[in-house]
Amino acid sequence: MSSASGGGTSPSLQEGSQEYAAFKIEQRGIDLIPDAERKMRPAGLFWLWSGAVFNVEYLFYGTLIMTFGLSVPQAVAAILIGNLFYALLGWASLQGPKAGTTTFMVSRAAFGQNGNRLVALFNWVTQVGFEIEGIYFVVATIILLFALHGTDLDSAAKIVVIILAALLQMVLPLLGHATISKVLRYLGYVFVVFFAVLAGFTFNRLHLSTFHPHPVSFAVWTTALVLIISTGGLGWTGNGNDYSRYLPRDTAGSRTFWSATLGAGIPSIVLELLGVFAYSITTKTVGIAQLGVPQSFPSWFVTPFLIFAIFQLLAINTIDMYSSGVTLQALGLPIPRWGAVIIDTVVCAVVTGIILFHGNFYADFSGFLLYIVVWLAPWFGILITDYLLRGRDYHSLSLASARDGVYWRNGGVHWPAVIAQVVGMVAALMWINAAFAVPSYTGPLSNHFPGLHGGDFSWALGIIVGALMYWLLAGRSVRREAGEVTGA
Repeated sequence: MSSASGGGTSPSLQEGSQEYAAFKIEQRGIDLIPDAERKMRPAGLFWLWSGAVFNVEYLFYGTLIMTFGLSVPQAVAAILIGNLFYALLGWASLQGPKAGTTTFMVSRAAFGQNGNRLVALFNWVTQVGFEIEGIYFVVATIILLFALHGTDLDSAAKIVVIILAALLQMVLPLLGHATISKVLRYLGYVFVVFFAVLAGFTFNRLHLSTFHPHPVSFAVWTTALVLIISTGGLGWTGNGNDYSRYLPRDTAGSRTFWSATLGAGIPSIVLELLGVFAYSITTKTVGIAQLGVPQSFPSWFVTPFLIFAIFQLLAINTIDMYSSGVTLQALGLPIPRWGAVIIDTVVCAVVTGIILFHGNFYADFSGFLLYIVVWLAPWFGILITDYLLRGRDYHSLSLASARDGVYWRNGGVHWPAVIAQVVGMVAALMWINAAFAVPSYTGPLSNHFPGLHGGDFSWALGIIVGALMYWLLAGRSVRREAGEVTGA
C-alpha cells in the first residue's frame, strides 16, 4: 500500500520511533504509531478487554436492570440481546491498525478537524463520567472496608481517600498502552478465577423456585436493554481504536473484530448474568447501597470481595482514563498525553467529592447511561458509514495534519457529518424513555405507537438516521475524495 493512500509510514515517523515497552511512560499520544512500535497481537487485544470487563461493575449492571422489576427471563433476554452489540466495538476497532491513530483522530476523516471537536468533547465527557463512576465506587468500597473493621471515616479522611484513589488511578494511564496491555492481561487471569469462586457460591444457593416470572412491560424492558447497550458495545466504541492502533498494519480485520468483540463481550455476559442470579437469591447487598451487588456469598468472603473490587474498578478506569487523555488531545488541547491524564484526574477527584457529599449517585448515573446513547449512536453510524464509503482506508498523515490535510475541507468542518450528527441526535431524543432519570424526559415517539408505549429505541434511531443522513449528504463526495487520495 502506498504512502499516498495512508498505508506507508513517513520516514520522520520512523526516526522518531521509541521503544514500545511496559513500565515506561509512553510518549505517544494522538500521533501516528510507526510500524516498529506495533507489537501488539490480537490475543493481547482480547485479554486487554477481558481484563477490563471482568469487573464488579458488570455485576452491578446485571443487578441494576433487576431493580427495574424485570423477571429473570426478561433480564436474561436483555443481557443476551444487549451484549450482541459488542459487535459495534469490534467494528469500531477496525480503523486503528489501518490509520495508526486514535478513535477521535480517525473521526476527523468524517467531521473535519474543527467539526470533530464537538463529538470529541462529547466523548471526553462520557469517558470522564465512567471514570467518576469507577473512582466513586473505589472510594465507597474503601470507606466500607474501614467501617466493617470498626473505623468510621470522617469528612477529612474521606477527602484523603478520594485524593489517594485518584492518584493511584492515574499510574497505569501515565505508563501507557504497553503497560496497560500487560497488566490487564495478567489481571484477567486472576479475575477469571475470582469470579469462578463467586459463581460457585451463587449457584450453590440458586433454586429454580427463584425463577417465577413477574414480567414488566415491554417498554421497561427496552429501557433495560438500552442500559446494557450503553454500558457495553456501544458505550465502548469511543475507545476501540485507541488500543487496536498498536496492532500491525496487516492484521486481518476479522481477527481485530473478534478479539475486541469476544474479549469484552464474554465477560460482560457472564458477569451480568451472575448479577441477575445473585439478585434472585437475595437483595441484601455487600454494604454499598449504590453499588448494589447482592451478597450471595458467605460473610467471610465480603472483605476479599471488596479488596478485589477495588483492583477491578481501577483496572476498568484505566481504559477510560487513557482514552479520555488522547481525546483531549484530539479535541485540540495543546498538552502532552501525561498532562491530559493529570487534568482528568483532578476533574474526577473534584466531581467524585461533590457526588459523595452532596449528590444522588443512583439517579445521576442512571441518567448518564441513558443519555450518552443520544450522541454515541449517530456518531457511530457516521464513523462506520464514512469508513465504508472511503474503501476502509485513510490518508494517515492527513488525520494528523492541520490545514494542508485532505480532511481539512471547508474551514476544517465537514458539514454533512455535523448535520448528520445533529439530526441523528434529534432522532434519538424523539424515541428515548428517561422518565426515571435525572433530568427526566420521554421522547414523543416513545408513547406514540400502540404496543410500544414508553419504549426506548434511541440507540437504533440514532445509528440509522445518523448513518443514512451522512450517506445521503456525503456519499458521492467521500467516494470521490477517497478515489483521489488513492490515485495520488
